[in-house]
Amino acid sequence: MVEGSAFEVGAVPFNPDGWGPPDGPLPLLSNHPTHVPFAPFSRSEKLGRIADWTRTYNNPSARASNNPRGDIPSVFDFALDESSAAAAADDDSTFRLVDGKPPPRPKFGPKWRFQQHRPLPQRRDEEVEARKREAEKERARRDRLYNLNRSGGTGLQQRREAAAFKSSVDIQPEWAMLDQIPFSTFSKLSFSVPDPPEDLLLCGALEFYDRSFDRVNPKNDRRLERFKNRNFFKVTTTDDPVIRRLANEDKATVFATDSILSTLMCAPRSVYSWDIVIQRVGNKLFFDKRDGSQLDLLSVNETSQEPLPEAKEDINSAYSLSVEATYINQNFSQQVLVRDGNKVTFEEPNPFAAEGEEVASVAYRYRRWKLDDEMYLVARCEVHSVSDAKGQRSFLTLNALNEFDPKYSGVDWRQKLETQRGAVLATELKNNANKLAKWTAQALLASADVMKLGYVSRVHPRDHYNHVILSVVGYKPREFATQINLNTSNMWGIVKSIVDLCMKLNEGKYVLVKDPSKPQVRIYEVPADAFENDYVEEPLPEEEQVQPPAEEDTAAGEPAVAENEEGEKVVDAEV
Repeated sequence: MVEGSAFEVGAVPFNPDGWGPPDGPLPLLSNHPTHVPFAPFSRSEKLGRIADWTRTYNNPSARASNNPRGDIPSVFDFALDESSAAAAADDDSTFRLVDGKPPPRPKFGPKWRFQQHRPLPQRRDEEVEARKREAEKERARRDRLYNLNRSGGTGLQQRREAAAFKSSVDIQPEWAMLDQIPFSTFSKLSFSVPDPPEDLLLCGALEFYDRSFDRVNPKNDRRLERFKNRNFFKVTTTDDPVIRRLANEDKATVFATDSILSTLMCAPRSVYSWDIVIQRVGNKLFFDKRDGSQLDLLSVNETSQEPLPEAKEDINSAYSLSVEATYINQNFSQQVLVRDGNKVTFEEPNPFAAEGEEVASVAYRYRRWKLDDEMYLVARCEVHSVSDAKGQRSFLTLNALNEFDPKYSGVDWRQKLETQRGAVLATELKNNANKLAKWTAQALLASADVMKLGYVSRVHPRDHYNHVILSVVGYKPREFATQINLNTSNMWGIVKSIVDLCMKLNEGKYVLVKDPSKPQVRIYEVPADAFENDYVEEPLPEEEQVQPPAEEDTAAGEPAVAENEEGEKVVDAEV
């Protein structure tokens, strides 16, 4: 305020009737300006902005002043002269409430093709929900990795259904657990045995392999036949009369069969539970299987990441597929033979067959390996056929892989076997790693020259009674073992460690059980009469057997299904 000037407040009228100014015109101040033009306006008109601080010009001179941001305000003049109106018009020409430019057209170049998986724009609420779902998935993935690291397993057990976790034998409360061995320790073991082993005895008779099956392909397949009149024997170690005789002659300290040894050798690849009975008699050790043991059946998709149906009645359940695979394997091993009556006989006949009984083509090689200076191992090994090429005789093992539904494996054999056989085999090695490793180990134990693998598929995915042979491929066992990363020194290292552990035990009976949910085995001490009262599978009369529907020829050679005393379904292991 200028010194010497005074501020005039003016007269304040008094309203005796109430609040507010009195009626009538108010007196003006003496220094009130006159003749000030008034600009009328409406609410729809834009009056403009006195100062616009939103635009930044990055002016160096302005930044150097008191305005550090370098913002230059736009000052508007509200005088209604022509120059100001023109300036306002120019300013309004750049003002838009909505962007009226057309959207840019998408470019469909090579880069766009690799971005098609990107999600479309979502509403705000949908985007929030999508983020929540992704967060839940990430949390679940971290939990799986955490549990996997804690268990130290391969993660296959976490992806299997509850049926796969069932123990192969009921652990009784009176059994004493003596030790548990994780599979991680098996991978570090190594032991070398003299090669080749010593042949003590050969029994049985072999038929010749039919080479015409090497030309079978998906376009020229063969219907799988059934051999209901040929008997197959799965006799355990202590019930073998030849092994009893060799034990009485002190030919060895440890006795087993190739099926039991291969189960031990390939234990780290197993997922399903299994068990082996161990008997210490004096200074001798016998490895046995129980009657109706899981070792008599072939597993299907044991190491697959896709779980199988849990219901036992389902034709694609683990149990049903095991029974189906076992009978396919038996029938295949007899169909690929030349049935002209010619056989190669050995020193003694089949030790398990009655006189005049028709048996499957099989030879038993009783072989001996040296484990150390005082300990030998004798095992009964099987070969299934013989071939005579250029005057040289070769022993063969015959096994069949079975396809039940291409949806589970993702590979259709009928389309891929001719053009991508390696991909089919790689898929089988992933889904049936344990079964293929055991077949290879058995071929190595028997010193077979060739192992034949047949590819057998269902005629229709929902028909588990009729099958066709799509292809037969032969492999050298040692080369195939290298291909599937099966180390013979590690195999024998596992057997040697188990034998050494059991030789330290007292005389008695023990059972070695693969844990159903963890990669480890446990040793239990069991009573002397354990497993002696187990149910022994016997075929039912023909009229009581479960017959397949529809076709006439489907009844022959199919498993006899019965119920034991506990109401569980069992299958006769012999055709």
